[in-house]
Amino acid sequence: MFKDYLLQNWALILVLLAFEISLMTTVFLDKKSIQRYNVIIAIIFLLSISVFVEFYLANVGVHQDVRIVLMAVRYSATPLIIAQIMFTLIKKMPWTVFLPAIVLAVIDVISIFTGIVFGLDESNKLVRGPLGLLPFIVAGLYCVFLIYTLLKRSNKRMMEIVPIAFLSITLASGVALPFIFGSDFSSIFVTTIAIALFAYYEFSALLLTKKDSLTGLLNRQAYYADIDKDSKSITALLSIDMNGLKTINDNYGHAAGDEAIMTLALCFIKSLKSRQFGYRIGGDEFVIVCKKTDEQEVLALIERIKKHVCETKYKCSIGYSVAAEGIKNVEDMLKEADQMMYAEKARYYAESGIERRKS
Repeated sequence: MFKDYLLQNWALILVLLAFEISLMTTVFLDKKSIQRYNVIIAIIFLLSISVFVEFYLANVGVHQDVRIVLMAVRYSATPLIIAQIMFTLIKKMPWTVFLPAIVLAVIDVISIFTGIVFGLDESNKLVRGPLGLLPFIVAGLYCVFLIYTLLKRSNKRMMEIVPIAFLSITLASGVALPFIFGSDFSSIFVTTIAIALFAYYEFSALLLTKKDSLTGLLNRQAYYADIDKDSKSITALLSIDMNGLKTINDNYGHAAGDEAIMTLALCFIKSLKSRQFGYRIGGDEFVIVCKKTDEQEVLALIERIKKHVCETKYKCSIGYSVAAEGIKNVEDMLKEADQMMYAEKARYYAESGIERRKS
């Protein structure tokens, strides 16, 4: 039995082992993210054992009571894995993302005794109950929400869209192909998910040459490369600086400062639309590059940013510059935006009565 498991899951074991080695040697993930990835690896490995034992029992025709419990585990695990992927990949995702998966798991446990989702007929073949499609619906909704959120929080660049598209195709296959190939696909589903996640992780590592690992925004190197390559299409720049970061770092520690920077960056990401790209170019310094965007759109962007920032406990100062007829170069626009931003920052400290310290 152990030999059969190794033969059927050797590719999965190698992928998970490579994944674990990558996590052990990474320098760009924080401890919490690594722990969450490890949870996914553990769940996938345990699920592979559960699926193997379930199909082994089905083939030999024994211990059907154990088999139906393992079926409940399999139907519950897929949404749980996708929820954990969301919890790992998407910054500041609340734990409540697990609630639908937990509710489904409870229903699956009830189905062991009632057959409301699945059951076994007299010939020990799977039969679907009145809620037989529920596990696939829940998993499908999780997939849609995951891909939507990843796209919404991306920088809308092809280098990010391609790995998200790859992940979406893989997850969609895990939901749809069981209806095409039947239970045979279940034996390779776990390996499919593992390969998809590992590939996405490796894509993400490569993207860090252009992305800031803390915030998910594009980094300083990407900013200089982009303005050098496509300066003629840049019609506006926003310069944004956080207010009071040094105070947060001094009073509450750098972890609190990182949390503040991540929160603000998320506000910017939520505010961006097409042809608008966010960069973190320093500790608490951000630039938004707008291509083929007029002043009205820029002002609307600033209002969206202010609205999202007002929902947090943090503050920032914003300046902008628009090349109305393309007569300003990028350097001049950045200087003009910086001047407006620093003037706003000075007004903030004067009006708030807070002693200004370098942030």
